[in-house]
Amino acid sequence: MPLRTSQSSRRRLLGALLGGAALSAPLAALAGFNFFTSEYTASRDELQAQVAKRFPVQQRYAEIFTVSLRDPQLSLDARNNRAAITAVLTIASPLLKPSSVEGLVSVSSALKYDAAARALRLDRPQADRIELQGLSGRDAERLQQIGAVVAQELLRDQPLRTFKPEELTVGRKTYEIGDITVQDDGITVALK
Repeated sequence: MPLRTSQSSRRRLLGALLGGAALSAPLAALAGFNFFTSEYTASRDELQAQVAKRFPVQQRYAEIFTVSLRDPQLSLDARNNRAAITAVLTIASPLLKPSSVEGLVSVSSALKYDAAARALRLDRPQADRIELQGLSGRDAERLQQIGAVVAQELLRDQPLRTFKPEELTVGRKTYEIGDITVQDDGITVALK
């Protein structure tokens, strides 16, 4: 005769296997949490959606230029444990003819965890590549320098993922974020 168990019995059994963690939260809410390795993984698609919500961004430079970033694309570099954002860059100024120049900027960054905000943030971003359309010579070099400085400033401490308190709590245990590992398809954080 097959053994039949109720859903509450299965939950109790699963809770016992997981160290007594109460399973009052739906399992779908814990999809990125791996109980067995004590890790949380955020997929590249999830991170891309979070980054896109924070754009466009802009900043004035020397009261003469306005630098804007839009349409960000996140890429992950597992080999170097870095994240990169490539965005459309616009530099506008009444001194330019035409009054604005567009191009692309790629900024890569290490990652850090901000415990107070429960956020995974870019740390010391660096402009790796900047291309401006229709310019050459010294004007292009100067505008590339301005674009690189402002892009780095705009992306410094940019959050890639902010955790809700319930995402770091299972049963009575609240986890802290430990090591951060960049993979090709997501970012994994150790939970301690």
